[in-house]
Amino acid sequence: MTAQTGTPETVTPVTAVYTVSGMSCGHCEGSVSAEISELPGVSSVQAVASTGEVTVVSSAPLEEAAVRAAVDEAGFELVGLA
Repeated sequence: MTAQTGTPETVTPVTAVYTVSGMSCGHCEGSVSAEISELPGVSSVQAVASTGEVTVVSSAPLEEAAVRAAVDEAGFELVGLA
């Protein structure tokens, strides 16, 4: 038998909702989602063009500058947290 010396650390996901301007279609949603998904710790991204909202689930809070850079790379503008 082996003894366990500790318990696995549980990470509570962090959810943040951002407002992004310029998205108008599913392709826009996909571009924004793909870029933000590449950020370290991101586990889920849902972009909705009709509302301009992007919901991001990550293992830790994201730096706004990193999110802004990802949104810029996709060709859109991050307004800020919704």
